Amino acid sequence: MLAPKRLLTALALSFMASTAHAADEVVVYSSRIDELIKPVFDAYTAKTGVKIKFITDKEAPLMQRIKAEGENASADLLLTVDAGNLWQAEKMGILQPFTSRLIDANIPPQYRSSAHAWTGLSLRARTLAYSSERVKPADLSSYEALADKQWEGRLCLRTAKKVYNQSLTATLIEVHGAEKTEQILKGWVGNLSTDVFSDDIAVLQAINAGQCDVGIVNTYYYGRLHKQNPNLAVKLFWPNQGDRGVHVNLSGIGLTRYAPHPEAAKALVEWLTTPEAQRIFADVNQEFPANPAVPPSAEVASWGRFVPDTLPVEIAGKRQAEAIRLMDRAGWN
Repeated sequence: MLAPKRLLTALALSFMASTAHAADEVVVYSSRIDELIKPVFDAYTAKTGVKIKFITDKEAPLMQRIKAEGENASADLLLTVDAGNLWQAEKMGILQPFTSRLIDANIPPQYRSSAHAWTGLSLRARTLAYSSERVKPADLSSYEALADKQWEGRLCLRTAKKVYNQSLTATLIEVHGAEKTEQILKGWVGNLSTDVFSDDIAVLQAINAGQCDVGIVNTYYYGRLHKQNPNLAVKLFWPNQGDRGVHVNLSGIGLTRYAPHPEAAKALVEWLTTPEAQRIFADVNQEFPANPAVPPSAEVASWGRFVPDTLPVEIAGKRQAEAIRLMDRAGWN
């Protein structure tokens, strides 16, 4: 039998060994597809030796899975798109806040949870796309102006069921109030050239094919389509440059409430905000880095500079339910 002192030492060494072994892996539940996250996770593993196990699915099932697992959690981190989804996860109580001077230094406050429950990792602008054959940039000005009669029968939109449009609407409510926002949305619906589309790629293809002249899309969808078709007769326009700026949303990450490996997970999140990781994470999907010290890729930079909206992106979550009701009243399906 070991003496008490030697026994305590042995137990301490055993605990340290098991802790170190546990920290050799971090589990991420991700609503982003494998090809968009594997390169950055592989880079972290090569750098630190920590393996990243990731499970991909839609954001809603992942959040419900984390909630159902409770204290028997498998996931250390939730990685998803849109501040509306991250805010919902925060309000569900499935994320635990943590503070980090490194994250605070790397990511501007409007791209982080005010309660420190999550942080943005990459940005995407939800902006205007227009036909370079039928529309002059001088004809465009703002999101709101798409409700004007000059765009009657010329506008394409994605379905209101997608969180990206719900978040844009939430910011309109924050800026204009519910009554004026409803008028804007009704104007958009009245100007539609065809039924709403299921995704942004379809909106861009419709503009290119002449079904409509202008639409609202996330920038990275444009990047994907333009890469496939360099002769795409569609360009991007940055609206609201004289007032509130372009609507920006993000992909982001949060630490789960009962993370099995919280310290290892925190270290991964911190690294994801550094220039090394930001270049990989943003470039692979043609997004903008959330860290302003990191320049975008050459392709993304070629779209031009713009003034972004400075509203905290968590507004998208706080006003999401109101936005959905308003979109429904406006007839936006």
